[in-house]
Amino acid sequence: MLRPIVTKKRMLQILTRSSGNDRASRICDRFLSAMILLNLVAVSMESVSSLGSKYGTAFFIFEMVSVTIFGMEYILRIWCMAANEASHHNSPFRRRMEYIFSFTGLIDLVAILPSLLPLLLGEMDLRWLRVLRLVRLLKISHYSSALEDLIAAIRSEKSAFGAAMYLFFIALFASSSLMYVVEHQAQPDNFSSIPTTMWWSLITLTTVGYGDVSPVTPVGKLVGAITAVMGVCVVALLTGIVATAFSNQITRRQDIFEAEIVAALSDGVISQDEMDRIAHMQNELGMSDEHTKAIIDLLRDRHIPK
Repeated sequence: MLRPIVTKKRMLQILTRSSGNDRASRICDRFLSAMILLNLVAVSMESVSSLGSKYGTAFFIFEMVSVTIFGMEYILRIWCMAANEASHHNSPFRRRMEYIFSFTGLIDLVAILPSLLPLLLGEMDLRWLRVLRLVRLLKISHYSSALEDLIAAIRSEKSAFGAAMYLFFIALFASSSLMYVVEHQAQPDNFSSIPTTMWWSLITLTTVGYGDVSPVTPVGKLVGAITAVMGVCVVALLTGIVATAFSNQITRRQDIFEAEIVAALSDGVISQDEMDRIAHMQNELGMSDEHTKAIIDLLRDRHIPK
């Protein structure tokens, strides 16, 4: 019986973010990242009427090549996920289902759907297809844990984040109501109702301030100034909560990584399975082999008596 040219485990290593020394994985990472960025450029350029009409055939060929590559990547990821030892499931089928319904798995599917939908549903609005193709930007999440860290950070500080959002909505409704009362007679078109006034309140609280709607009465200007100050305070509070939570999330992941190394060193020897788990966590953290080796050496000296 012929053995496969590339095993599931090896294919998983190639498609997973490279730690630096795996040449095949590094080439794969750079190639797919370049394809994602080129797709974003192509989608943007295609939306320009003159370029879209002149180079329509070239854009179509590039799209077909791209969706073929992304489709092959998606199928290979499903195939090799059976060897994902970091999964909580033992069954190859469950491991594959875990990937298919994960955030990155759904993004990989959505990345190829825009080119398949016209074949399945007939003619569709090309503008919507272009927008869907821009979702390919999120495929970068295969090589960066930034989105996962941000979501986990907000979840870990959901109480503080919820309290800050509660204050924001109080400020939004209070400033909208006050501005409607003091500016409605002077500007009935711009401040015709409280919901309409919320547009002004929202852009003022978020410190954007488009200037398309602004108060003209002295009391309205005072309310506007107070709203702007409230916006600075609330946005600063939200920014501080998210920034602190994000930093804590990175520190927490590093602590878990070090705890995994300590557990592996408990018997004095790091087995191959333990090394595989450490390498997987190393890839998720984007750490170099030299950095990981330094941490292992430091923890070995600290926890193994001489």
